[in-house]
Amino acid sequence: MRVLVTGGAGYIGSVVAAQLLATGHEVVVVDDLSTGHADAVPPGAQFHQLGITDLDPVIGEWGIEAVLHFAAKSLVGESTENPALYWRNNVAGTVALLDTMKAFGIGRIVFSSSAATYGDAEQQPIREDAPARPTSPYGASKLAVDLALTDYSHAYGLGAVSLRYFNVAGALHAPTGSFGERHATETHLIPNALRAAAGAGELALFGTDYPTPDGTCVRDYVHVVDLADAHVRALGATEPGRHRIVNLGSGRGFSVREVLDTVGAVVGRAVPVVERERRAGDPPVLVAANERARAELGWAPERDLTAMIADAWRFESGRPDRQ
Repeated sequence: MRVLVTGGAGYIGSVVAAQLLATGHEVVVVDDLSTGHADAVPPGAQFHQLGITDLDPVIGEWGIEAVLHFAAKSLVGESTENPALYWRNNVAGTVALLDTMKAFGIGRIVFSSSAATYGDAEQQPIREDAPARPTSPYGASKLAVDLALTDYSHAYGLGAVSLRYFNVAGALHAPTGSFGERHATETHLIPNALRAAAGAGELALFGTDYPTPDGTCVRDYVHVVDLADAHVRALGATEPGRHRIVNLGSGRGFSVREVLDTVGAVVGRAVPVVERERRAGDPPVLVAANERARAELGWAPERDLTAMIADAWRFESGRPDRQ
């Protein structure tokens, strides 16, 4: 199948593009490089530096049969400070993409959604039928696209799958190259903990008095390679006129201290920590229920927390700009 990967020069998009190529698909990547990196586009993929609002009419020349959509802004704090950016890029941009797909008869899409759509869920683990109560414009923008996909599926026969990620970590190391996490503004725990362990300074630990076994927040982590496998499976599971929503997580949680201990074991040095007060809006526990992914996609995560951190450390320590 000839597949368009939007945002394919970013972290998750590049890994998924590489996995699609490895499974025999033809891949066309579009990315405006506002946060992505041209050298992250895997060898074998056709690359165009374009935004998702610039695809009409050029998409008609590419023979695209399906879209995997990753192009989005994704910083919760930034979305609160500048919500217009998120509604314009994530929502209006995606609607423009859907209209372009409709105009050119492209009937399949797999969407990079988020657990941020659930907000501070009361019941754990979180099922797909849990109330959607996003607590940030970022989460609201992802929910808005999920709602649009439902309407487009019913009205126009679109086959869509929204994959709601929890916390993604790790890297892909393949004969064609290594693909991992490198954000200009890094907000994720594991890469920041790796850098702190490597000597970049102390890591801020926000909150040590939560109602959890060790007092720190508990989160669900999934390896980016397992995540990519789910996208390939979701592509094959699209059905005309149906929109599925599927969680992607391991089904269990790890506390911040458990993550830091694992980072220390992998790197061989303890993570230096400075304890801070809780951050507003951080729920104690967020864990995915993944039974639907198992039942409908035949997917289950295979790699554990140690593998995620080891692969992330291998990528981080091998980056040319870290030498």
